Amino acid sequence: MEILMQLLDVTFAAPARNLACDEALLDELEAGFGAPTLRFWESPTPFVVLGYANKIALEANREACGRLGIPILRRSTGGGAVVQGLGCLNYALTLPIAEETTNITETNCFVMRRNRDALAKLLNKEVAIQGHTDLTIGALKFSGNSQRRRSKALLFHGCILHHFDLRLIDEVLPHPSKEPDYRGRRGHQEFLMNLEVSPESIKGALAEAWGAKEKGATPSHIRIEPLVKERFENPEWNEKF
Repeated sequence: MEILMQLLDVTFAAPARNLACDEALLDELEAGFGAPTLRFWESPTPFVVLGYANKIALEANREACGRLGIPILRRSTGGGAVVQGLGCLNYALTLPIAEETTNITETNCFVMRRNRDALAKLLNKEVAIQGHTDLTIGALKFSGNSQRRRSKALLFHGCILHHFDLRLIDEVLPHPSKEPDYRGRRGHQEFLMNLEVSPESIKGALAEAWGAKEKGATPSHIRIEPLVKERFENPEWNEKF
């Protein structure tokens, strides 16, 4: 599938607006007036973001988050809890549902293989796909990914650790309630790794792999702000499980 991709490199100061922007890009493509987009962002401040169905009591250390002033938000895609902040680059792909993206499994393969090959070329190292959508070097994970599907479009996004403080993850996230077999009960610092390359080089590798050259437009605040209020800054949404 050849897709004319737009490139958007925009980060908001507020965590909720970063999550809302990904969702707004999906809404626009689903509605038929948005374009397939590759977006990059990296939060200037730390926050925890839960997968849609995660239970806060199981997947986040509320006491530590409260003590450190780290908010806990919930995204609309699946997967496990992650910690955002400087040193953790996020990408988001909005794609039309087509032959290569007709279901969850085929979409995982389509996106993850392209991302794997692009980063392996950048790093000059063997990169593997393990679990469902983890990218690893050897037995160490540096990227987790998830997706949300609508009738005509999908959002596939993930984070890539490059210079993140892995000790913070140990402090604010307990051991996950579910884990892939290859993790083998290892703690966060024994399981995760940083790539130790610049975020700009990662952006360049992924933009080239997806053919994203033309600059895209940031969704209007008219689309972002309702998502912020109704979901990502709404305690009823963030604390629903």
